[in-house]
Amino acid sequence: MYDISNLSNLPQLRSLSPATMAAFENFDRAAMAPGTIPRRYKELIAVAVAIATQCPYSLEVHRTNAENAGVTEAELAEAVFLAATMRATAAIAHGTHLVGPRKAKRQNTP
Repeated sequence: MYDISNLSNLPQLRSLSPATMAAFENFDRAAMAPGTIPRRYKELIAVAVAIATQCPYSLEVHRTNAENAGVTEAELAEAVFLAATMRATAAIAHGTHLVGPRKAKRQNTP
């Protein structure tokens, strides 16, 4: 199902919703444009987000962009663990909704 060649379907998607795709492309360009955060860091952040969101397409695109921006293999590896800890931390934080005062209230409900 996930095949990088599927990105060749982007022109068809664009033709089906040109205004929305143009708005997205403008947003994407603006977010990734040079600014306070250097390009290599933006690409490294994008790699970590792609890992955390499990998007194989973004991972492939931003890995290539990161490498072209001078990101090292060691930095990519560190981004993997950063993404993993962020995802795990989110799971732990969401788990706090299952314990505490609300739990006690549910236990007393018939």
